[in-house]
Amino acid sequence: MSTGRVLNSPDDLPSWLDPLLDRVSTCRTEDFTPLRTPVGGGRPSAVLVLLGEGADGPDLLVLQRAATMRNHAGQPAFPGGGTDPEDADAVATALREAQEEVGLDPASAEVLALLPDLYIPVSSFVVTPVLAWWRHPHPVSPRQPAEVAHVARLPISELVDPENRIRVRHPSGWIGPAFQVRGLLVWGFTAGVISALLDMGGWSRTWQPGRIVELPDASAPVSAARGGAPDEVLP
Repeated sequence: MSTGRVLNSPDDLPSWLDPLLDRVSTCRTEDFTPLRTPVGGGRPSAVLVLLGEGADGPDLLVLQRAATMRNHAGQPAFPGGGTDPEDADAVATALREAQEEVGLDPASAEVLALLPDLYIPVSSFVVTPVLAWWRHPHPVSPRQPAEVAHVARLPISELVDPENRIRVRHPSGWIGPAFQVRGLLVWGFTAGVISALLDMGGWSRTWQPGRIVELPDASAPVSAARGGAPDEVLP
């Protein structure tokens, strides 16, 4: 079992982030998924969960994978990917990937915490979500067109809107939370992490999880190539 770990708690952190950071310090893998990392471990990777504040209030940075990709075609996701040998730790991986994928200036983001490690069986990735505050937001855009088609800042107010929350059914039969926000269908691993964080931050609004959307076969990921991004299915 893995637990969350706060690395930094600056005094000038926005007040809306305080409840989340307090809760992260005690969160466990089970708060995100019932799956445990096997004894033999898995392929280390990291994603950047970057919270900022823009014209529409608090928001979350996501990217959309290119429609031509063999894996994760068209799927919204956090910036991130497999750990490189030169990466010192999960923080280094997450920031490097965000810089490569969307042009994020690592100095603009203040890392706050590490969320529990999450295991994704279909790719054998062990993913460490790195929680960060976007202290100095700046324009970002796809830097790897073959992999990234679009970058968006999704307002928390729209993510918690009951009208934007649904569930999706994967062709395998798996059913999980999802969001329909600004033309994007956010599902799988990314949606699971977002859903848990909305609850932990005390931001969630009551919604009725009765609506289920069938996920087309084309959206179902296949095993990722070595060094690729984590697969998007997380029970």
